[in-house]
Amino acid sequence: MTDSQKEGYGHPGSGHSASTPASPPATPSASTPAAPSATPNALAVLESPFVDHLGVQLVSAADGVSEVVLPLAPDHMNTWAVAHGGVTMTLADVALAMAARSLAGDGVGVVTVEMKVNFMQPGRGELRASARVLHRSTTMAYCEGEIRDSEGHFVAKALGTFKYMRRLAVGRDVTHQRLRSDPSAKPGPSDG
Repeated sequence: MTDSQKEGYGHPGSGHSASTPASPPATPSASTPAAPSATPNALAVLESPFVDHLGVQLVSAADGVSEVVLPLAPDHMNTWAVAHGGVTMTLADVALAMAARSLAGDGVGVVTVEMKVNFMQPGRGELRASARVLHRSTTMAYCEGEIRDSEGHFVAKALGTFKYMRRLAVGRDVTHQRLRSDPSAKPGPSDG
């Protein structure tokens, strides 16, 4: 998730019960309309294939605060039959990014610069992450969040820094975006 833009993760509620983690969550398409929101800046379109695949659902994202939910499925579990740490971290990343993005204008996404997660106890049933922006500058947002399971147990605490970026081209457009204006220019250290 840290290498991709977070252009607007989430889906309207799926209606899955936390008591049925064995059933994989339905993954609506990115074109699924969101439930009406009273907040004009709420985000409802998920544009990340990875987060779509996991089944992360957007509950709300507005005014620097967000909430996302993930009904756990068998593919989300580790060998102890609890939420895998990578799934928990991804959910935290999405929640923090959505809080940051809720303060951005159209066409602006965020990328994760750094993130720290403290794991408190195993997650079971359904994971719910809430996040908020603690500080925002013109180019960055510093956020905090927490994850709780379906029983209300405190699963994890997260802190992260996100950089605001214009939406990048995708697919074939990336080739054109990466072309140099001066063919004789030498690549810099991060130009791979």
